[in-house]
This record gives sequence, structure tokens and C-alpha cells, in this order.
Amino acid sequence: MVSEQFLNQQASSTYHQLPPLESGDRLTRPEFERRYAAAPHIKKAELIEGIVYVASPLRHEQHGKPHSRVMTWLGVYQAMTPGVDLSVEPTVRLDLDNEPQPDAVLFIEANAGGQTRISPDGYIEGSPELIVEIAASSAAIDSGIKKQVYRRNGVLEYVIWQSYDNQLEWFWLTDGEYQLLSPDPDGIIRSRVFPGLWLAVEALLSNQMSRVLTALQEGLNTSEHDAFVKQLGEKR
Repeated sequence: MVSEQFLNQQASSTYHQLPPLESGDRLTRPEFERRYAAAPHIKKAELIEGIVYVASPLRHEQHGKPHSRVMTWLGVYQAMTPGVDLSVEPTVRLDLDNEPQPDAVLFIEANAGGQTRISPDGYIEGSPELIVEIAASSAAIDSGIKKQVYRRNGVLEYVIWQSYDNQLEWFWLTDGEYQLLSPDPDGIIRSRVFPGLWLAVEALLSNQMSRVLTALQEGLNTSEHDAFVKQLGEKR
């Protein structure tokens, strides 16, 4: 009988024989996953159009802090919307050439009619309804090639926060193209996919989270959000 220790040693030996995962590598998705699994020191790596991008170390002001604000905003919405799920920096299997690791994804659960499913090994497969990227050092990628990948795969809404410029863009997929959503006269952007997901843009950018959550609560109190929750519940 082969011992578990022997199998672990063999697996470890196999991993050690793999080439390192490096930015610029052109790999298939299975090979990317193998090399990523063999490199636990790498915290974030993505496969975009078959090319590997390994993230630089993340700074607090340019990435960690804005990321926490986004997760607070989305987390409250998810908590009040049964049938909707939220994940932070998950690996997403979009297609054979693209496996990004977005900063945040908000998605409708599969049993409630969503576009994604959770694979047997625990990964998100398919296109989440909403993706958020905090674009600091990765600004050119997030607003360029990655945006086109998300559009082509049917990610319905895409939010890019360009932290160095402190600007936020929210795109909505309509007729196969991304259209920019603009704030209303009150400075609020309203999701077209998630009723009640309202964002006070300037408040978010200036770290006035109480205003962000007040605007979100107003969205959660609408009849549209109530109807959405009921609709999701009927499908589950």
C-alpha cells in the first residue's frame, strides 16, 4: 500500500520539476494552473489571452485601502440580497485562454439563474455578472486587454477604479459593447443588473463611507430591490 507521505513527496517532486511561473509566459490554462499551484509564494497571477501576468506587491494607499472600501460596499449589498454571492480575488475560469483573478466579483448564484457555476475543485467558472478591478500598476491591462476579455465573455458590468488618478468608471454591457454609466444629478450610479446596488461615486473616492452606505441603503429600500430578492428566491 502506497503511503500518503510517499504520494505527497511525489507530488512535491513533480511540482519542483515545473518551470517557474513568470510574467510574459504564454501558457495553456491547465499548464498555468499547474505552475500557479506549484508556486505558493505567488499571491496573485492571471492568464489573459494566454499570457501570464504576475502581480506586483500591493501598496496600501493605492490598492489595499480602496479595495477595502469596495468590499465594504459590495458586502453590505450581498448580505441583504439572498441569492447573490461575493468573492474577493477569486480565480475565475472564463475560457481556455483567460483565467483572471479580479479584485472583487459579485454574482448571482447558479441555482438562482446566474451565469456562473462553482467547479468540483472550487473555482468560479463562467462570467460573473459584475467585476471590480482596482487599477494601480495594472491600469493599462485592466482598462485595455482585460476589459475586452470581459466584454467578449459576457461580464455584464465592469467597474474600474484607477487609484492613482482617483477616478472610477462603471461599464454596462449592452448590444455586445460596454457603455459607460454616468452618475445621476445626485452623484449616484445605479447598477443595471443588481437592483438596489447604488454607488455614491465621489463619496467612495473621498473615503466618506458613511455616505456610501447611506446611498446604498436607499437603494436597498426600493421596491425594485424587494422584487429582485423575491425573483431570486422563486428560482432557488
